[in-house]
Amino acid sequence: MFYQDERVVIFIDGSNLYAAIRSLGFDFDYKKLLNYFQSRSRLVRAYYYTALGDEQEYSPIRPLVDWLAYNGYTVVTKPIKEYVDPATGIKRTKGNMDIEIAIGMLRMAPYYDHAVLFSGDGDFRSVVEAVQDLGKHVTVISSLMTQPPMIADELRRQADDFIELDSIKKELIRSTP
Repeated sequence: MFYQDERVVIFIDGSNLYAAIRSLGFDFDYKKLLNYFQSRSRLVRAYYYTALGDEQEYSPIRPLVDWLAYNGYTVVTKPIKEYVDPATGIKRTKGNMDIEIAIGMLRMAPYYDHAVLFSGDGDFRSVVEAVQDLGKHVTVISSLMTQPPMIADELRRQADDFIELDSIKKELIRSTP
């Protein structure tokens, strides 16, 4: 599926990947993820996208984001937005990174042969198609094994290849010290 001389860029939808690995019940090792792709291809860059809470309040994702930024990942963040749901009057938060990921995939297209998207969000079907129209190969990594499945059928059909996250779990699981 991957070739030694192939330029690969990884795009990780942080919240989507977190939900998948949590549902699959394993502790993910981001260093092993880099090694996995470096041993199989020419890894150009690995992007991690996530929304973060206000700098004033502690965010449980902050230590991970800091570690990733110092250990080979390009981290793209934006603030979580708070809003009041007009239907219920309940205060909610949102931090969707879909546009940032889509723009990143298109902007980086001249520099890779193969995009690897860690997300199951069907909203990415159109950008996957656009990148394929530019002659790029796209692999989507997500899960059908979760309840409910994390991968949208339309994204899975559009991708050139689909890798079940559970099938590569042993290569990406964090070792206990």
